Amino acid sequence: MAEETDQNEGLQHDKIIKINIEEEMKSAYIDYSMSVIVSRALPDVRDGLKPVHRRVLYGMLDLGLASNKPYKKSARIVGEVLGKYHPHGDSSVYDTMVRMAQPWSLRYPLVDGQGNFGSIDGDSPAAMRYTEARFKKMAEEMLADINKDTIDYRLNFDDSLQEPTVLPSKFPNLLVNGGSGIAVGMATNMAPHNLSEVIDGIVAYIENNEITIPELMQFIKAPDFPTGGIIYGYDGVKDAFETGRGRVMMRGVAEIETLPNDRERIIVTEIPYQVNKAMMIERTADLVNEKKIEGISEIRDESDREGMRIVYEIKRDGNAAIVLNNLYKHTALQTSFSVNNIALVKGRPMMLNLKDCIRHFVDHRHEVVVRRTKFELAEAEKRAHILEGLLIALDHLDEVIKLIRASQTPEEAREGLMSQFGLSDIQSRAILDMTLRRLTGLERDKIKDEYAELMKTIDYLKSILGDEVLRMQIIKDELAEMKEKYGDARRTVIVHSAAEMMTEDFIEDEEVVITISREGYIKRTALSEYRTQGRGGKGSLGSNSRDDDFIEYIFSASNHNYLLFFTDKGKCYWLRVFEIPEGSRTSKGRAIQNIINIEKDERIRAYIKVVNLKDQDYLENNFIIMCTKKGTIKKTTLQAYSRPRSNGINAININDGDELLEANLTSGSSEIVMALRSGKSIRFNESTVRPMGRTATGVRGIRLAHDKDEVVGMLSVESKESTILVVSEKGYGKRTDVEDYRVTNRGGKGVKTINVTEKTGQLVAIKDVTDNDDLMIINRSGIVIRIAMQHLRVMGRATQGVRLITLKGDDSIASVAKVQHDEEEETVVVVIDETDVVEAGVDEEEEDDDEAADDKEVDDEDEADDSTEDKNEE
Repeated sequence: MAEETDQNEGLQHDKIIKINIEEEMKSAYIDYSMSVIVSRALPDVRDGLKPVHRRVLYGMLDLGLASNKPYKKSARIVGEVLGKYHPHGDSSVYDTMVRMAQPWSLRYPLVDGQGNFGSIDGDSPAAMRYTEARFKKMAEEMLADINKDTIDYRLNFDDSLQEPTVLPSKFPNLLVNGGSGIAVGMATNMAPHNLSEVIDGIVAYIENNEITIPELMQFIKAPDFPTGGIIYGYDGVKDAFETGRGRVMMRGVAEIETLPNDRERIIVTEIPYQVNKAMMIERTADLVNEKKIEGISEIRDESDREGMRIVYEIKRDGNAAIVLNNLYKHTALQTSFSVNNIALVKGRPMMLNLKDCIRHFVDHRHEVVVRRTKFELAEAEKRAHILEGLLIALDHLDEVIKLIRASQTPEEAREGLMSQFGLSDIQSRAILDMTLRRLTGLERDKIKDEYAELMKTIDYLKSILGDEVLRMQIIKDELAEMKEKYGDARRTVIVHSAAEMMTEDFIEDEEVVITISREGYIKRTALSEYRTQGRGGKGSLGSNSRDDDFIEYIFSASNHNYLLFFTDKGKCYWLRVFEIPEGSRTSKGRAIQNIINIEKDERIRAYIKVVNLKDQDYLENNFIIMCTKKGTIKKTTLQAYSRPRSNGINAININDGDELLEANLTSGSSEIVMALRSGKSIRFNESTVRPMGRTATGVRGIRLAHDKDEVVGMLSVESKESTILVVSEKGYGKRTDVEDYRVTNRGGKGVKTINVTEKTGQLVAIKDVTDNDDLMIINRSGIVIRIAMQHLRVMGRATQGVRLITLKGDDSIASVAKVQHDEEEETVVVVIDETDVVEAGVDEEEEDDDEAADDKEVDDEDEADDSTEDKNEE
């Protein structure tokens, strides 16, 4: 018994084959991935269909579901396809058929559905037992000539039937309907196009095989989506056509309506391709509730069988244009279509550009025409052969009748005909099968006419096979027929994006006055309005600002200039001057947050007017100087900010706990003055800060006195007429000549700019002022006081200054702003108490010695700063 067990184990061991598991896994996975690629996920370049689509159409052909025949239940179609060709579940077959019937999914639907086939809101179709379907006429064109040996067949899953490997496809389905699929290790996403444009492009290719893709794009403009919409920007389209990959930006079609009560609303009539309308509206409502999109009071979906209509009601104080831009930015009203043209070419996946797709389709149609012609020639020659026999029999009618009557059996008659008249077996059988009515004179003439016509057809078919130019002409003629039958107008409009459009070409380049208030309200006003009012372009008088607001910045600009906005988080935003809302001389303006897309917790720290972002010489010879609260300074060429983006860019890398404080436009030869809360300031030449990349952090500009110290301001001084004004938190301030601050290296501790004592409090502001400026002082209690600088005399650097205002209790100065002086404007008269002028207790020479020591210390550290700078510039 034991011996028998040992023998069985030995037999079992003999059947075990040892293999490397890594090699087996690799082989099995490659087989699986190729099966998915070839048999499931990728379309064929010739007919643009995946196997499941091809099987659905072929199964419907088996059922005789022509476009002029009655509908049949979808369940019957699914059963036919499932049982014969595609044994992978009924849902996959039904979902495929449903998609081919949806006019918002396919540019040219192939299935004519009756019943509920879903909706653009993402509603599911009715169950297959409730719906019915048949072919659309275009599907019949996909299958035309399929019975003329135009394509190859293969065995189905159980080897019981034949199924087509490709359809003849009279039109380029891959280009006009597109397709998408996810395989293993690759995916495809092909955009639909307009049939008329594609056919024009194919005809142009046939006429000139050397045509370039830019020349083809004269005919095929861009994708044409079934839901219409707008293609916003053309660069992605070019990339897709030239390389097979590209990102096409799509937008919905929206119009702004103004109601009689001056309220505005946005009407959306078309949405981007493959966007679920209901989900888009729901997501928009969520963003409105989360306050990420402001200005919308109500959203309604008024779509019906007549068409799409989504209504966004705008609040009374909202701006529809800004709301629409936010909808484009935050919702699916603007989305992208990532083109990835991968299709099967001779069973292998390949990336295809526009010309490749056209070339492979033309090659396929050429093969179909050749095979169809050969089939028709063979059929014509068979028929001609039979007619030749019939004509011989008619010419020798009496002998034929006599021979047949004398024969005992049909076989004897057949052999007699073959031997006596030299006929073939097929001809002899045809004569024996001929009815007596064919012997009449009229029928004899018909046979002769048919034979003569058939000989012409044979000659024509042979000429087709012998002339490639004629074959190409046939392809062109058939395509022209397709265009005439099914061609339609383009649905998707092509609009150049903001980066590509030259909007200024439509805006007059006139001078305007820009006013920005302390609270961030901005407007532009025609310069002529100020001239007629006799205000000299000041614009502060009569502006309807709030009680605690005032005009902080006022300057003239051209409509074609740019404004750069720098925020405390180190981001930079652009605005063309003509994009600033226009306002009257007395209007308040519009909040900047409603015009540019800055985040809610961002504060704008600097406004810079830039003349031109396209003049290379101007860009390279002007710089942006920035400083942060922790004493970092950075210099970048204006070139780095010459490519506007709607959502802004990073202007400086801000470290944790730090924030951007100031940003100035300089010519490269300014002198920089920075001041600290501790009362120290530093002056150095701008040339000591070398330009660095936009994403760099910068280098040390001034050393903080202690951990809680911070920079209160930075000046870039070019004019000798300017004086430096410093203000402390307890109301003291003074003006000092710039020359009183000697030039040192950057990164030092600085010299005393005001004698900080318990009486003066810490420094809160530093400004460069002239006698033509006024000072606006804002107290923490909310009081705003205006002081004319002409009343404040210039004094020494090492003094504690004079009392500018008298504060009550624990009140202190929160911030200080410089505004232009206006003689006609009523200014608060502040009595400046100069009895408090106190010279600093530190001797000037002693202080300079301290400064020199500080400078030496900084020089030793500059090398480390420079290495940090190099790293930050990456």
